[in-house]
Amino acid sequence: MAPPLDSADAGAEAALVLDGLVKRYGSAAAVDGLSLRAERGALTALLGPNGAGKTTTIEICEGFRRADAGRVRVLGLDPAADARALKPRVGVMPQSGGVPGTARAGEFLRLVAAFHTRPLDPAALLARLGLTEQARTPFRRLSGGQQRRLSLAVAVVGRPELVFLDEPTTGLDPQARHATWELVEELRSAGVSVLLTTHHMEEAERLADRVVVIDRGRVVAAGTPAELTGAERQLRFRARPGLALDELLTALPPGSAAKESPAGHYLVEGDLGPGLLATVTAWCASHDVRTDDLRIERRTLEDVFLELTGRELRA
Repeated sequence: MAPPLDSADAGAEAALVLDGLVKRYGSAAAVDGLSLRAERGALTALLGPNGAGKTTTIEICEGFRRADAGRVRVLGLDPAADARALKPRVGVMPQSGGVPGTARAGEFLRLVAAFHTRPLDPAALLARLGLTEQARTPFRRLSGGQQRRLSLAVAVVGRPELVFLDEPTTGLDPQARHATWELVEELRSAGVSVLLTTHHMEEAERLADRVVVIDRGRVVAAGTPAELTGAERQLRFRARPGLALDELLTALPPGSAAKESPAGHYLVEGDLGPGLLATVTAWCASHDVRTDDLRIERRTLEDVFLELTGRELRA
């Protein structure tokens, strides 16, 4: 998390700076003193469980809501006071909607492009996102995945300096998801700053230069995906449910840990050298335990996310 800012120019070189952001709804704080910094030309992933404050934070950055306290700078400007100057420089892909239901896909994209001085070619962008055949189809008649792809096209057609992508691959099939990832990676390579919100940890781990995890309106962790996941490795395997893990732990080196979650899926953590692997396989053999899918892997961003925010369901 970035330190508090000391002057109005402290975030001039950043795409986005939030310092002590607060937004309350009645007595509940949706955003509670949140501070973060997203650098220009980088992709920053903002992660958090439902109700963590992501949407409120993004809406304040986009100028759709006003903060109760704190400071916001988007490309060096105030998103509320300087909205007119910012709009041509920022692209927004909302989580849903954003396009009139009766608007034809191609016509609407060309209309949005006409408001910009140096837009991308709408026809080429439609082709890139697999929407050429749907160019004359009204938005409301597009499938959910097609609507998401059109919303992405609308967000980037004006060649924005900064683009907000809110759950960009929700409802997409694998082909469309990978096409979206490739387009986002090209945007970043071209120097576009991207703020991404997603519930897909694989997406964040693949795309993000920096990850910020928030919960209950506050930053709980920030860093590159590698910094957050660390160098720790884990041994995973599948076997019959209900193994006597207490017995297994007595055979493992001190400091090791073992758990079953969900049933029949086992995780062993510790000094994952050849000795530990040999101990686990020998113990399983001596207890007539058949193992499947035995593998050593590093912690994932999803592991870190669950450790930070808990495993309980959120509304």
